[in-house]
Amino acid sequence: MSSSVNLAYDFPVLGAFWSIMWFFLWIMWFVLLFRVIMDIFRDDDLSGWGKTGWLVFTVVLPFLGVFVYVIARGKDMGKREQRHARAQREQTERYIRETAGSASTSKADELAKLSEIRDRGDLTDDEYRRAKEKVLH
Repeated sequence: MSSSVNLAYDFPVLGAFWSIMWFFLWIMWFVLLFRVIMDIFRDDDLSGWGKTGWLVFTVVLPFLGVFVYVIARGKDMGKREQRHARAQREQTERYIRETAGSASTSKADELAKLSEIRDRGDLTDDEYRRAKEKVLH
């Protein structure tokens, strides 16, 4: 009797499964690595030396560095991410309010400005009438 060992790569479907699984694990590893690096830079509580130490640790010994970082500081990673997202959203909303506020003027304000320009003599009556029609329509 001969004994043969069947490996996953002896079956094409299992070989494809293992290849895809390792590929996705590799991608997940890089996502985790970059999230940790972004969290190191985003954390305002860490000093410059602390950030440098964690960054060197995660770059020189990436597997150990990332796992130690997640164990030691992973508890607050979500809070820092939420704080950053909230700050980004508030900044965007503030920008939209400022931009929309400066662009939205009422028709009465525009007509008052046109009247002032005409009173100064910078607009003729015909130009004033055409500009007034544009504002009102």
